[in-house]
Amino acid sequence: MVYATYVIWSKHMTKFFRSAEQVIGLAVQSVLWVLLFGVGMSGFIGTVEGFDYMSFMLPGIIALGALGGAVGGGLILLEERLHGVTRGYLVAPIPRLSILLATAWSTVTKSLFQALLMLIVGLLMGAHLVVQPLGWLVAVVLMICFALGFSGMALAMAAQSRSIMGYHGMIFLFNLPLLFASNALYPLAALPGWMQTVVLFNPTTYFIDTVRMLVFGIPPTLPMALSVGVLLLFALAGIGLAFLSFRQSLRA
Repeated sequence: MVYATYVIWSKHMTKFFRSAEQVIGLAVQSVLWVLLFGVGMSGFIGTVEGFDYMSFMLPGIIALGALGGAVGGGLILLEERLHGVTRGYLVAPIPRLSILLATAWSTVTKSLFQALLMLIVGLLMGAHLVVQPLGWLVAVVLMICFALGFSGMALAMAAQSRSIMGYHGMIFLFNLPLLFASNALYPLAALPGWMQTVVLFNPTTYFIDTVRMLVFGIPPTLPMALSVGVLLLFALAGIGLAFLSFRQSLRA
């Protein structure tokens, strides 16, 4: 299964890097998100809880990039289904789970690439890193879990969709609504009580809270162990949901 996953992942990544439009689009999108949210809002917000707003906001923008990447990963699976590529995978002697894992891991790889670009732009715009390599490594692992979880949800929707327009209609909640229903742009304590409850049901909140602490040294609002546990469970649940949805679509 590992080799089959690697072969399909390699195919997706080769296609991505050979497409100048996709690479340039991802790079430009990364720069624009940081500039629009970071530079624009930090001009009148200044600091949050004693930390510069660029450092406070940057984990949220990285999360937004991962959410967008998850949508793209689902779109890849949907296009392959609609164009018959998936049928070719199914007649090959490979586990069906490898089809999903390859697409999910290609999405994670692109998300890590985009996160690195956003981090570089953020540092140039004034964000401040904490020199803590072990914390950086843990943050990368948690980002992989976060991206896998949302990739799994996107793949589950893509496995059931019958058209690209229908997929985009179902996937609408993956971008800005999930970003704003989190602690991405403002402190959790600043939200009204009912919204704090909503935010705590959003895995994005836990990812952002831990990355702020591990990479930028901003004290967490939520217990670290809780955030790590939520993200690990979210990754497993996302991939599990994708596999069940994909298997059901094949039976149908």
